[in-house]
Amino acid sequence: MNNGKKGSSVAKKGPKKILITQPKPESLKSPYFELAKTHNVMMDFMPFIQVEPIPCKEFRKQKIEIAQYTAVILTSKNAIDHFFRICEEMKVGVSQDTKYFCINESVAFYLQKFILYRKRKVFYGSDGANKGLFDVINKHKGNEKFVYPCSENQQDNDIVNWLKNNQCEFATPYMYRTISSDVKSKISAHDFDIICFFTPSGVKSLLENFPTFNQNGTLIGAFGNNTSKAIEDAGLKLHIKAPQPQIPSMVAALEKFLVENKRSK
Repeated sequence: MNNGKKGSSVAKKGPKKILITQPKPESLKSPYFELAKTHNVMMDFMPFIQVEPIPCKEFRKQKIEIAQYTAVILTSKNAIDHFFRICEEMKVGVSQDTKYFCINESVAFYLQKFILYRKRKVFYGSDGANKGLFDVINKHKGNEKFVYPCSENQQDNDIVNWLKNNQCEFATPYMYRTISSDVKSKISAHDFDIICFFTPSGVKSLLENFPTFNQNGTLIGAFGNNTSKAIEDAGLKLHIKAPQPQIPSMVAALEKFLVENKRSK
């Protein structure tokens, strides 16, 4: 899929075209646009996955009573959307005393769409990674009963294992599922110098859309440990990774990479 000359071209000229495998930000003030302007790169957006809701009838088969849980672990905006969708459709009242533990600040602030935001009940990790999430849960867990809403085909095993190892009472209800988008008719993967992924499902979509994908000189970025693992399991080389200490987002990881790339010339 890639021609063999691309790797040397990127190395000499630096990356010029970056694909973010997520929807295009609605705000013109998005840091992605600032990054593109600062480093004179073209930033394209194309969601590689679609999210489908799990109907209430199907959810009930899991036999999980949401009202029995006192804390919610949230790792994405999709998880927030579908947690409150299920609660509304099933007429489950969420207590004002419920605690929300979020993977990062952005996810935490998204809760304002559904609740009266109170920082004393909304917590998020300092590093945007699982370690920070675990640290903040550990400080406030007490005798909480945790519900961790997740995708049917995408669950963070590190979180599940941590909850088990720390003798936490928890449930992991599936509230939505992800399916691959048809992107092969819209783009060619080899048109991009860098492709950034945010979920294992996004990596799966790449391989489903482009079964003969040959990385060659294409640089790959990943957000999250599970996404990084999916890239490596697919036999691809990972170049840009987030979150890391002092690098909480994909934008920050791209910024660091682009700056270092310029310095190396």
